[in-house]
Amino acid sequence: MSTFDWFSHLGIDDSYTTDIVEVSFKDGASKDFYHAPPALGVFTGDYVAVETKNGYNVGCITLSGELVLLQMKKKNVKQAKVTESVLRKANTRDLEKMHEARQLEYPALVKSRAIARTNHVNMKVTDVEYQGDCRKATIYYTSDERVDFRELVRQFSHQLRVKIEMRQIGPRQESGRLGGIGSCGRELCCSTWLSDFQSVNTAAARYQNIAINQGKLSGQCGRLKCCLNYELDTYMEALEAFPKKADKLRTEAGLGILIKTDIFKGLMYYTYRENRGLLFPIPVDKVHEILALNREDKKPADLQTFQAVTEVKDDFEYEDVTGAVELPAEKRRRKGKTKGRGRKRTSTASRESKDTTPQPRAEGKSKSRNKRSNNRRRRAKKKPGGDA
Repeated sequence: MSTFDWFSHLGIDDSYTTDIVEVSFKDGASKDFYHAPPALGVFTGDYVAVETKNGYNVGCITLSGELVLLQMKKKNVKQAKVTESVLRKANTRDLEKMHEARQLEYPALVKSRAIARTNHVNMKVTDVEYQGDCRKATIYYTSDERVDFRELVRQFSHQLRVKIEMRQIGPRQESGRLGGIGSCGRELCCSTWLSDFQSVNTAAARYQNIAINQGKLSGQCGRLKCCLNYELDTYMEALEAFPKKADKLRTEAGLGILIKTDIFKGLMYYTYRENRGLLFPIPVDKVHEILALNREDKKPADLQTFQAVTEVKDDFEYEDVTGAVELPAEKRRRKGKTKGRGRKRTSTASRESKDTTPQPRAEGKSKSRNKRSNNRRRRAKKKPGGDA
C-alpha cells in the first residue's frame, strides 16, 4: 500500500496547500485522513500520533499536499468528513509502544481463532490489529453468512484484556491484508498499490480473447484477477474499428464463418461452412466492404481475393560446419548380466592389460596331452570282451 511521491524530485514545497495528510497503520494495511496543523512540522515519512475515539494510534504519513486531495477525490472522501487530527510527532516511547502492540498481534490471532472454533462459529479470523497504545484490538474476519458475535466479543475481550472491535471484510480485502506472490511472480497488487477494488467479470476475459479457465483466471482470493481490467480499455478502444455483426459473410463460393479475431493485427479469420480446412485472414476494411456488398444483396466471388497478403520471411542459411567441430568418441562399456560376472570380466581384463608380454609354450605338456588323447581313442575302438 505504499505511495510514490511524484513531486519529490521537483523541489516543490506544496505541503501547506492543505493541512490534511494521509496516515497508514501497520505497514499500509489500513489508512485514514487527518488534519495536521503546520505548527507541528510533520512531513511525508514521519511517524505521528493521531487521536482516536479510544486513546491514540501511531502511524506513518504516506501522503501530504496536493496528492492528498487527489487521493480523497479518488476515494470519494469529502474534507468536511475529516474530523480527527494529528496530536504530535511520535516520540521514542510512542514507537516502543507501537512495537509492543505488533508483538501481541500474532498470539492474539491464535487465541481468537481457537475461540471461534470452540464456539463452532462459521467464520475465519483473518488478522488482528492492535491500536498504537494497546488499548483496543480490531479483529478482521470473513464469513459467507451473518455471524452473531455478541458472545464472541465477550470471550475475546476476556482473553485479550482489551476493547474489541469486529470488522467483516471480503475475500479481496483479505488477500490485501495477508499479501503474497501472484502468478506473475510479483507481489499482489491489492497488498502493494491497489487502493480500491473494482468488479471483474468474465466479459473482460472474452473481450481480450482469453480462454475461460476458472483456475488460471482466479487469484489467491478465489475471485477473478484484478489485472484483467488493466488492459481492457485498450482492447475496447481497438474493437471499435471492428464491425459489430460480422459472424457470417455471403460469397459465391459459400458462406464464410468467423473463426477468430486478431485485435492488434486488425485481422478476422474466416472459413467456409462447407470446407473447414481453409482459413482466410481478412483485414477489417475488407470485411466492411464485403458487408456493404451483402447489404446490397451482392456476393463477392470468394474470400481468397480479400485475404491479407502475408509477408514471406527470408529463410535463414546455416553454415556447414562439418569437419570444423570434432566431438570425442564415446567409450562403450561392456555390461555384464550380473554384478559378479561384471566384476570378474573387469578383473581378467585388467590382468591381461597388466601382463602383455607373450609367454613361451611348454613343449612337454603339449606332448603328454596328445598321448592321453590317443590312448582314449584306442580304448574306445576296443570291443568289450575282445582280445587285447
